[in-house]
Amino acid sequence: FCILGLIGRSWAMLFASGGFKVKLYDIEKQQITNALENIRKEIKTLEQSGLLKGSLSSDQQLALISGCTDLKMAVEGAMHIQECTPENLELKKKVFSQLDLIVDDKVVLSSSTSCLLPSKIFSGLKHVKQCIVAHPVNPPYYKIGLSPVRILKEIDGMILTRIQYAIISEAWRLVDEGLVSPSDLDTVMSDGLGMRYAFIGPLETMHLNAEGMLNYCERYSEGMKHVLKTFGPIPDFSGATLENVHQAMCAHIPADPAHLAARRQWRDECLMKLAKLKSQMQAE
Repeated sequence: FCILGLIGRSWAMLFASGGFKVKLYDIEKQQITNALENIRKEIKTLEQSGLLKGSLSSDQQLALISGCTDLKMAVEGAMHIQECTPENLELKKKVFSQLDLIVDDKVVLSSSTSCLLPSKIFSGLKHVKQCIVAHPVNPPYYKIGLSPVRILKEIDGMILTRIQYAIISEAWRLVDEGLVSPSDLDTVMSDGLGMRYAFIGPLETMHLNAEGMLNYCERYSEGMKHVLKTFGPIPDFSGATLENVHQAMCAHIPADPAHLAARRQWRDECLMKLAKLKSQMQAE
């Protein structure tokens, strides 16, 4: 069972690829109709390009996905509920409060939140021990293998989002201060850091870039601290820099639905091919 949204559609496709029946829920019937049509198109495209996950055909997977506008009917018999509403605390609390009244003592109640604390989302629920946060990297269908990571203590933004925001923040400052163009900044990540981070993380990178971690810190810690002290304040993501970045992005990919959809499809195909390559390399 998935509560709708862009992320919800990807979760639905992922669950169906594993052979699970999926019900999509939304208060608006048209949203469900649109979601089912988008899912149908995407799954068919994936099959045609040889990138469809799982052992089932596109028709078999699509037959597992249905929609419902009645919450009680939608959750009946569910073993897992994946909430994918916007990042609004009160909205998420309302949804889980409604679910809390109608679910059994076995179903997993999962939120896709990227920033909100689980203790705030799930506070006061009688089924709180069944609640988890399972935040995927967008888009979930192309990123999930799965590679679960357990967070030892809750914190705003959790792990992935905090690292992502740290990168975005410094990227924005560098453009804001006139040190680099938006397109060149993206190239630094896509053709530089991103190439190795697709296979190893920043800590392993440190370990390999010297004779182990101890040697790396001995050699580079002072330089790192010197540079880190020059980092500026949190950007406000507005004004002239926003317009500059917006224009640069639109020059590359116009911000209309057709161009954005085409670029997302290209991105998603790249991610699937990368996932296959990583899987092959791990098997060797």
